[in-house]
Amino acid sequence: MSLLDKKFLKLGAEFAPGQEVRQTANEDENLGEEIPGTPVDFSHGDVDAFEPIPGSLEHFVEGVHLGGKQAYTEYRGSKEIRENVAEKLSVFTGTSINADRNFIITPGTQGALFLAMGSTISRGDKVAIVVPDYFANRKLVEFFDGEIFPIQMDYFNSDKSAGLDLTQLEDAFIAGVKLFLFSNPNNPTGVVYSQDEILGIANLAQEYGATVIVDELYSRQIFDGQSYTHLCAQNIVDPENVITILGPSKTESLSGYRLGVAFGSAKIIERMEKLQAIVSLRAGGYSQAVLKSWFAEPEGWMTDRISQHQAIRDNLISVLNDSGGFKVRTTEAGSYLFPKIVDLGVPINNFVKILRHRAAVIVTPGSEFGPQFTDSFRINFSQDHTSAVSAMNRIVQLAKEYRK
Repeated sequence: MSLLDKKFLKLGAEFAPGQEVRQTANEDENLGEEIPGTPVDFSHGDVDAFEPIPGSLEHFVEGVHLGGKQAYTEYRGSKEIRENVAEKLSVFTGTSINADRNFIITPGTQGALFLAMGSTISRGDKVAIVVPDYFANRKLVEFFDGEIFPIQMDYFNSDKSAGLDLTQLEDAFIAGVKLFLFSNPNNPTGVVYSQDEILGIANLAQEYGATVIVDELYSRQIFDGQSYTHLCAQNIVDPENVITILGPSKTESLSGYRLGVAFGSAKIIERMEKLQAIVSLRAGGYSQAVLKSWFAEPEGWMTDRISQHQAIRDNLISVLNDSGGFKVRTTEAGSYLFPKIVDLGVPINNFVKILRHRAAVIVTPGSEFGPQFTDSFRINFSQDHTSAVSAMNRIVQLAKEYRK
C-alpha cells in the first residue's frame, strides 16, 4: 500500500455522520426481526422538523439577484457581509473583531476547521486534541501528518465542568505541542467547559506560546441557564495565537447553505484565505447573503428553539435512564447525546448496523470520536419530538437484546 493510500485510509468515511446510509447488511447475515417505527436519522439534525431562520431563503434569493457581484466575492468573503457578521459576533463573544484583518467566511465550519488546521500544522508537528471530540479533528491531524497528543476529558465524573485534564494538557505543551484544538460545547457529549477550565487553557497556552483553535459551533443553544465562557474574550492568550470558529448550522437549521466563519489571528486568517483560494475559492457567493439573517432572528425565536430542544433532550434522557442499561451525561448545549451502553455484547459498529436494519434508526458509533469508545454512540436530537422518542425506545429494546 502506498503512503498516499495509507493517508486516505485514515480518513475512514464509512461511519461518519451522513455516511451510515451506505452501510448494507451482508446477504448471509440474519439480523433478526424488524421493529416497526418511523425511520430516524440521528446522525444529523432534521431541517424539516426545525425550519431555518425566517428570511434566510429571501436573503439567498437577493444574493442570486445581485448576480456576479455576490457570486464572485473576495476569497475571504463579501466585505459588506463580513462587516455585518463581525459586528454581531463581537457583541456575542464580548470581543472586538476587525472584519478586514481578522475574519473569513468559509464553506461551513468544516471548511473553517480544515483551513485553520491546514494553516497551522506541518509534518511532524505535535497537536493536542481532546478525547472525545469532533470526529474530524483526529482525522485532520493525521491527514496533515501531525503527531496527536490526546487529552482526556472525564465527562462522566465531573460536576459543573467538562472534566478536561489540564495537567495532561500542560504535559503536552512541555513535550512540544504548539497547537491545541477543542470544541466548546463539546461534540459529541454536549458538555460546556467551565470558566475555570477556559482560564486554565488560556493561561497554559500563553505560558507555552501555543496556538489554540476553538470550535464554538453550538455555543448559542445553551440549556438550563448554563454559563458559557468565550476563550477569545479572556485577553490572556496572545490574540495572534487564537482562532475561533462559528457558523449558522444545526442550531439555526442552516446546514444546507454550508456557511462558517473564523476569526482571530490576522496571520492565520491570511493563511486560511490563501489556502481557501486554491481549495474552494470562497464560500458559496449566494449563500453568503444568508448570513444577514444570522443573529437577526425574530424576537423569541432562539428562546423557543432552545426550549423545544430541551424538551426533546429531557424525554430522551428519561428513556435511557429508565431502561437501566445506559450511562449518559445530560447535554448542556447543542443537540447531541453520547450515551454509553452498559455491557454491550457486540462491537459498536455491528450494533449500529443492527439498529439501521432492524429499527430504521441511524446513529454514529462512538469509535468515530476515539478508538476507546467501543460501547458509546452519538445522536443529534434535533428531530421530530415524537419520532425521536419512539426511535430511542427501539434503541433501548435492541440494546437489551444484545447485552452480554
